[in-house]
Amino acid sequence: MPRRSSSPKKKKSSRPAFRKAGVSARSKSKKSSMDLYLLQLGENIRSVRSRRGMTIHHLARASKLSARFLTTVELGRGNISVGRLNILAHALDVPIEMLAADAQPTSPAFNQSTAFLKKLLPGQLRDAHKLLLEKFSNADAGLRRSRIALIGLRGAGKSTLGSLLAQQLGVPFIELDKQVERDSGVNLSIIFDLYGPSGYRRMEREALESILAKYPRFVLATGGSIVADPGGYNRLLSECFTVWLRAKPEEHMARVLAQGDRRPMANNRQAMRDLRRILWSREALYRQADAVLETTNQTVKQSLQALALLSRPSP
Repeated sequence: MPRRSSSPKKKKSSRPAFRKAGVSARSKSKKSSMDLYLLQLGENIRSVRSRRGMTIHHLARASKLSARFLTTVELGRGNISVGRLNILAHALDVPIEMLAADAQPTSPAFNQSTAFLKKLLPGQLRDAHKLLLEKFSNADAGLRRSRIALIGLRGAGKSTLGSLLAQQLGVPFIELDKQVERDSGVNLSIIFDLYGPSGYRRMEREALESILAKYPRFVLATGGSIVADPGGYNRLLSECFTVWLRAKPEEHMARVLAQGDRRPMANNRQAMRDLRRILWSREALYRQADAVLETTNQTVKQSLQALALLSRPSP
């Protein structure tokens, strides 16, 4: 008699197949996305070369890259390195970002304006940015002055000074982070866990739009990183009178710790260095505000008086 197996045969799990299928689908999606980008990159290079009146062979001589390789790249079949792309940018006399842009080729007017703006000094560039916002944002100048937005890092005093200023002016005081939480129904930590920084930025822009649509006058305390979102920050600058509440890094940290929040120092010996780095990286963005208020070594009363003067409409 045939011997029966003492243990039943295990059925093969279908999970690995599903997992392989999922990995395969993701890899195909990434490949498709990469193929589309390489096509766009090739079109960018071809478009700039054509505007320069250069043939493939002219560009090959100027860049010291082979005409065959350049043809492959322009057809979207060559994954060019950053180093070689930089060589091409120099040969075409354009910024590398113009070639690498993940969008349709920009207009000549845009490229000319970009080249002109790059020659301006930092102060001139800030003035040019403000002029562009004033000219093309279609914002009501009178309404803008009645909407005061406070920007700056945590511990700058946005919530404290903002609420007191709103009481003086008799207008609503709004904290943008809390508005995001109200609109989404969850707290910020969950938003970042589920949707990441890009998801939060989207919600932050939506919350700002709802505030602008609902309130003709207000004092708004923004999140410290709103300046890192070009779309949201431009909208804020064009629609609100912005004030940067500035303080030294040590004062920022001391105020946060005084509020009982130990998170900045938790498991982070480099917290102060990180804070200085963040402040340094955002300083040029914060300086785009309409006014700057130094709050270091100032009492709440002194800072509030100065803020009220800055927020008063010009006669």
